[in-house]
Amino acid sequence: MMDPRLQIRVQRYGWDAAASHYHAGWQEQLKSAHDTLLEMAQIQPGDRVIETACGSGMVTTRLAKIVGQDGHVIATDLSQGMIDDLKRRMTEAGIGNVEACRMPAEKLDHPDDTFDAAICALGLMYMPDPEKAVEEMTRLVAPGSTVSATVWGERRNCGWADVFPIVDARVASEVCPMFFGTGAPNALVTLFEKAGLTDVTEHRQSDLLSFTDEKAMLDAVLMGGPVALAVKRFDNATLSEVCHDFLNSVAAFRAPDGRYHIPGEFVSVSARVPGA
Repeated sequence: MMDPRLQIRVQRYGWDAAASHYHAGWQEQLKSAHDTLLEMAQIQPGDRVIETACGSGMVTTRLAKIVGQDGHVIATDLSQGMIDDLKRRMTEAGIGNVEACRMPAEKLDHPDDTFDAAICALGLMYMPDPEKAVEEMTRLVAPGSTVSATVWGERRNCGWADVFPIVDARVASEVCPMFFGTGAPNALVTLFEKAGLTDVTEHRQSDLLSFTDEKAMLDAVLMGGPVALAVKRFDNATLSEVCHDFLNSVAAFRAPDGRYHIPGEFVSVSARVPGA
């Protein structure tokens, strides 16, 4: 098993490498999963919300709108590149109720019972200690309030999953040693229950991730995803091989017009902090 400190560094610099491609590559493909997460989180106008693994702010922007000017969002991520991208987007959109800062999800620098909700969209599967991350989210939320998260589902239900062995055959990236672990049956529910949360609700959904063409898909999966740091180490010949092998792995999902419709599965869980 990879040393947790090394895994954190790999994730930090990996998402720094992916930051310039992530938002454009995945915003539309992840919207349905984000819709489900926000519906389950039951966040209200005026709420104070802590978001972990916020990335480029796909959910953050929506949270800011939901809570309104009487609410506040603290958006955290391990990657400074993602935080910088998020800050730029908030400035350009004139959003003033979001504070973005680089912070590991397993050690959130805020007092107990500070927030009305905690949320994490597609971040727990990258963390060396997802159980600790859920415990931290729980610690920060007031009794009676919600903690919610979404992760990718089972490997067999995610048609792009061969990207990991294809990349690892060329370089020992070890970017996500337990990537699909949190998406296994009942895994996320168990994490929430171990954190002492109650009224745990799970929703598993299947989606098609649509990409306009080969370039859009490769930019998203290779340059804007979890293998971005490894891909940056490839020379042109190796990158060409990786692209070729990955395109073969998803060939069955290519439509006659050149678009790709790749299966994906997501698991969302929401629960309440006991009390109140």
